[in-house]
Amino acid sequence: MFEFLTLSGNFPFTLSLTVMVVLALLEGAGLVVGLAFSSMLETLLPDLSVDIDAADIPDSGILSRVLGWFYIGQVPFLVLLIILLTYFGLAGLFVQSLYRTLTGHLLYSWLAIVPAAVLTLPLTRVSAKGIARVLPRDESEAVSSDSFIGRVAVITTGTARVGSPAQAKIKDQHGQTHYLMVEPDKNQPDQPQGSQVLIIKQQQSCFIVIPNTNPNLVNQ
Repeated sequence: MFEFLTLSGNFPFTLSLTVMVVLALLEGAGLVVGLAFSSMLETLLPDLSVDIDAADIPDSGILSRVLGWFYIGQVPFLVLLIILLTYFGLAGLFVQSLYRTLTGHLLYSWLAIVPAAVLTLPLTRVSAKGIARVLPRDESEAVSSDSFIGRVAVITTGTARVGSPAQAKIKDQHGQTHYLMVEPDKNQPDQPQGSQVLIIKQQQSCFIVIPNTNPNLVNQ
């Protein structure tokens, strides 16, 4: 078994499992000394909280859809990374073992990565979805979308045009960041990335905005 793991064709997969073990050990050691490695990792990452409703909108950006598909923002990033590395490593070894049984030799590692990734991505999503359902949700995630009306949002991806929403971020009364799809009200100008806009109403899964001309209103 050890000889099989050390074969050159299995290098990406044994490396993946090794990194997974190291991350798990670091998190475990951190908990023992009272320092969560996952929290340290989260501070190094940009704010990845994504509302699934926004991510499911066809016109939303590719990034927001990818983040929403993997439930990033609802599942701790380190947990998701460990799941991804575990599935990738095991899937790759399974593919190589199966191919070796049928042919007597291994695939080139770069070829084996493709079927391993095909197996890994949906398995990771299913696991992340299950974890997201059982993790406790804090109070800030229970806010009503009606509470966003009257707040200032910032366009983060694309240009918001009438009939063509763009992604924007907003902070609720608890300081939690949400990502929404917004578009200008009728007869309002386009709002490019970085613009501050005022949410005036909700229209299905999209929020209608106007330019924020009040300097006293900010996205806090």
